[in-house]
Amino acid sequence: MKYYRYRTILKFLIILVSIIILLIIYIKNSGQISEVFASKKELPIYSVDRKDKKIAITIDCAWGDDYTLNILDILDKYNVKATFFLVGFWIDEYPHQVKEIHNRGHEIGNHSSTHPNMSQLSREEIRGELETTGIKIQELTNKKPIVFRPPYGDYNDMLIQTARELGYYTIQWDIDSLDWKELGVEPVVDRVVKNVTDGSIILCHNNAKYIREYLPIIIQRLQEKGYEFTPVSQLIYKDNFEIDNSGRQILMK
Repeated sequence: MKYYRYRTILKFLIILVSIIILLIIYIKNSGQISEVFASKKELPIYSVDRKDKKIAITIDCAWGDDYTLNILDILDKYNVKATFFLVGFWIDEYPHQVKEIHNRGHEIGNHSSTHPNMSQLSREEIRGELETTGIKIQELTNKKPIVFRPPYGDYNDMLIQTARELGYYTIQWDIDSLDWKELGVEPVVDRVVKNVTDGSIILCHNNAKYIREYLPIIIQRLQEKGYEFTPVSQLIYKDNFEIDNSGRQILMK
């Protein structure tokens, strides 16, 4: 009888220990799973949650230089400061324009070195793209860029994390002028003016065919609506912020 009783107790203990072990494994694995699901996807800044009607015009420079001086003259006329995102090979070809953009009081941002799809690059290649262009900008302007725009708007978590490690805020846009499609002046004006809200970031291109015609119209109409143009680095929040799932940067209370 004692033998059977001890045997029963032993079986019970074995089962109990097995349950405890399985429970520990489950809790551990659940914690890891929760961590994975809890981690948020990295997002660039598409727009900024502001109540002061500040917005930003951003101008990407990768190919061509036909209209850069015209753009600068237009911005001067309306007392507007913009952010120019420059590619490394554009800087190599037009260093005098980099200095001119800077001397006129505009912000210069990093737009990579070779304009690749950066989500397809390794961490080391990403660092090379950003560091190479960052050094070129700093050598010409004596100012280190702190904003970065991925070519084609293409990004992944590693790109944003690596850019952050190098001191960059990754910037997209919520208003695409689509000026590169060369649809004419009014389609660009309508698209931009109708969709702008407080904290919007507008995407333009320095060599877009109609930029000399559409840019002054957009500026005039938005200024009449009470909007104030500011460089991107003065539009965004530098710390104590979060980015919602639409890419809107929000100041945390």
